[in-house]
Amino acid sequence: MNFNPVEILGLIAAVFTTSAFLPQVYKTWRSRSAKNLSLTMYLVFFTGVMMWMVYGFLIDSLAVILANIVTGFLTLILIYFKIRYKD
Repeated sequence: MNFNPVEILGLIAAVFTTSAFLPQVYKTWRSRSAKNLSLTMYLVFFTGVMMWMVYGFLIDSLAVILANIVTGFLTLILIYFKIRYKD
């Protein structure tokens, strides 16, 4: 993997976009309510994230790979909460 300025920019962007999911995960966990989350949206989003991860491997981009692994994990947590905390 090449750590040129473009890849570093991608890593910084990945931190910002991926960390945007943390407040939702935390709020859902604390409230034990996923009433306002759309299961369909998160399932479709997770599929797209996994496709982006594969794309990251194909283009050998650490930023794309890491961002989508972490985002996929956080999305799976929200999907789990949606199923577990049925209202």
